Amino acid sequence: MTAIVPDGFLALAEDAQDLLFREARTANTFTSEPVTDERLRAIYELVKWAPTAMNAQPLGIVAVRGADAKERLLPLMAEGNRAKTAAAPVALIAAADEDFHEHMPNIWHRPEARENLAASPGRAGMAKFNATIQLGYLILGVRAAGLAAGPMAGFDAEAVEKEFLAGGNLRAIAIVNVGRPGPDAWFDRNRRLEYEQVVSVV
Repeated sequence: MTAIVPDGFLALAEDAQDLLFREARTANTFTSEPVTDERLRAIYELVKWAPTAMNAQPLGIVAVRGADAKERLLPLMAEGNRAKTAAAPVALIAAADEDFHEHMPNIWHRPEARENLAASPGRAGMAKFNATIQLGYLILGVRAAGLAAGPMAGFDAEAVEKEFLAGGNLRAIAIVNVGRPGPDAWFDRNRRLEYEQVVSVV
């Protein structure tokens, strides 16, 4: 795919631009090639550098891979998302940990942060906002690993939390199917909005 950005304005090599952006697609089918724990760890070790307010890092991930776990997840998906989730080697439940403040003494330079956030009425919103930023990086990390990501919001979040996130203060924000794309993985690509339609300069 031909680059439309003039030379010199992006530091990322053109083939990397294609891998992460221009040629990357949301997969609807997958091959049977497994996504190993080692590959998941490699993805995490890259995406953990996403920016978050106060270095909060509220994203929690549950990797649903086994047959029994998949059978528990599939009924909780919207009907149109069940087949693709069944076919994916792994489905990642991305969640916002509203108790992220408990880690603050280890990841933030001000020791009072944990107590301040514990009493903050905005903590849940902070968790969701920053975990969503991390989710975007997670999708890029999956692409950087040469895999395809299929992020979805079509699921029963309350049921997913009860089934897979019980015992914590995690709130499901997305489910991301991950794997090697199948031969019929893609729909026809839709157009993107142009710069002039999106960006205004004041």
